[in-house]
Order: sequence, then structure tokens, then C-alpha cells
Amino acid sequence: MRVFILTRKRLAVIGAALAVVLCLGIFSVSGNDVAVAANASQRSIPIYCVDTDEKKVSISFDAAWGNEQTQTLLDILEKYNIKSTFFLVGDWVRNYPEDVKNIAKAGHDVGNHSNTHPYMTQLDVSGIRSEIETCNNDIEALTGKKPTLFRPPYGDYDNNVVDTVTGMGMYCVQWDVDSLDWKNLSTEEMCSRIRNNIKSGSIVLMHNGAENTPGALPTIIECIQELGYEIVPISELLPKGEYTTDHTGMMISNSKPTNQSSDKSATASSTDSDSEKTRQTAAEVETVTSGTFSGSQTSDTDTNTTSDISSRNIASSSGTSSAATSNTTSTNQGVKGELNNMINNTSQKK
Repeated sequence: MRVFILTRKRLAVIGAALAVVLCLGIFSVSGNDVAVAANASQRSIPIYCVDTDEKKVSISFDAAWGNEQTQTLLDILEKYNIKSTFFLVGDWVRNYPEDVKNIAKAGHDVGNHSNTHPYMTQLDVSGIRSEIETCNNDIEALTGKKPTLFRPPYGDYDNNVVDTVTGMGMYCVQWDVDSLDWKNLSTEEMCSRIRNNIKSGSIVLMHNGAENTPGALPTIIECIQELGYEIVPISELLPKGEYTTDHTGMMISNSKPTNQSSDKSATASSTDSDSEKTRQTAAEVETVTSGTFSGSQTSDTDTNTTSDISSRNIASSSGTSSAATSNTTSTNQGVKGELNNMINNTSQKK
């Protein structure tokens, strides 16, 4: 029979081992908590741009108030044989029905920009659906086609908005390149912004009522084409079938190889970060009550630059939680290694 004698040294080793095992259990629970927190903090992100290997981009126009320049924009687009996307507010549709028909007849996308241009996050699901369905019905009555694209007024969204839009069989679409035409920038300034931020799959934001947009549009089109990009409507830019959006809002087709998508997502994050910094600066200067169109109207970008950046930063928290989980795993491995070293050293001393 073998007798095991407890010495002080052995008691110390056993005590240390038990302490380490207890710590490992705590770390393991904490890791699970982090994983749960990561899942709980996941957000539904709209489409800001598209993951594509083709050099294609889209120009979009929001129409909420004025109409004086719509036909001029259509004429310019026709001259360059460009198809675009117009997001229309229901009130605008009812005020300018012939222009709605002209946009559709010219072959442009007719998208939904809500019925009355409210802050969608202040509505419940029923209110969100009502805003979208009313505008959809009015557009379909004039064009014979129900919209599949929706852009939230002010770029204002949350999970309820995005999930409701998706549940209605529509795409919730934002933008990743803001021309800032609503600030009445010069043609050179707008072209510079677009040139510095555009990439394959980008969606450019413009407005049908901004003062300098008609004068700048020809130069903007030529600038984009000189960079080698083809301008297509958003409906053509979006991949078909199931998709996901990453934390930057890049739309990724589920049928595309993961490694290619992740590489492009990393590039998009860097480019998008620079773009967001510029937009955030604009948000600090402009307020919701500052007039931009026709002296008293406000731009969609006024609140989007603040609320949207915040939302996308919150969405990035899932990445932070994943990193925390990874760090916890590394800590567990480190503690186990130290325990093994301690036991080995004790055995060698014996």
C-alpha cells in the first residue's frame, strides 16, 4: 500500500492548482457572457454599398420637396444615357404625378422614401409599414410597378425599421458617398468628394432640389466615368438572392466566397471610415433646423450623419465582443501554461 504524505510544499502546489482551476472556471463563464452580449448587441444594418468585383456604382436622388429641377436632371441623365434611382416621398408623388411617370418612363428606379418623411425610428412597426405601404401604393398606381427599394428619411433607422422593410420584401438602402449637394457646394467640391470616396459598389447621394446639382451633374458623371466606373441604377447594382450586410453596411451575396468578401470588407472599413469623418464634421456644422432647400427645408443628411454614425459604431460592438472572447481564450491558455510549468518545476525539484 502506497502512503501519500502531504507536505507544506505539496499543499502549496495543490492550493495553487485549485485556485487556477477556479479562475479558469470564472474566465470560462465570463467568456460565455461576452458571447451572449455580442449576440444581444447585433444590429440590423441597411445597405450602404455593395461588395462587387465589377466597376459599377449608382447615383441616387432623394425627392422630398421641390420639383423645379427634376426635368433638367432627367434631360442630363438621358444625354449621357445614364439610369439612376429616385427615392420619392408620398407627398411629392401626389403633388407631381406626371414627373413620377416621367422618371419611370425614362427607365430609372422609382424608390420609396416614406409617405410623409418622418423619423422612422419614432414609429412602431405598424406605423413604419403604413408609411411604406401608402407611398408604395401611390407609386404603383402611377407607374404600374411597386417599389422594392426604400430609403429612410434622414437616414434614420433602427432594427425595427430595417427588419420591417426586409420583412416587406424590400431593400433598405442608404449611401456611402455623400455629395453634400444639399450644402450648395460648388461643382469642384462635389466632384472632389465623390472622386476621393467612390469605389466599386458605391451608392452616391444627391437631391433633386439642391441648387447646384443640375450644374454639377454632367461633370460628376464624366468624373465617375473617367475613373472607369459604369453608372447603373441601384436595382442593377444589388446582387440577387440571399445576402448579409457587414458592420460597414456593405451588402455581401451569400453565394460569394467568404475570403473574397472579407478582404473587400476590410478595405471598405478603411475607406468608409474616412468618409464618415467628413460626414460627421458636416453634421456638427448643420442642424436639423438649418434651412437647405428652398430656404426652410432640411436635408436628409442633417440627422443621418449623427444618428447613423452612432448606429454603425454600435453595430461594430459585436466585433469588439468577439475580440474580448478571443482575449479570454488566450488568458485561459496562458493560465493553463503557467500551471503546467509550476507542476513541472515542482517535480524537477523533487
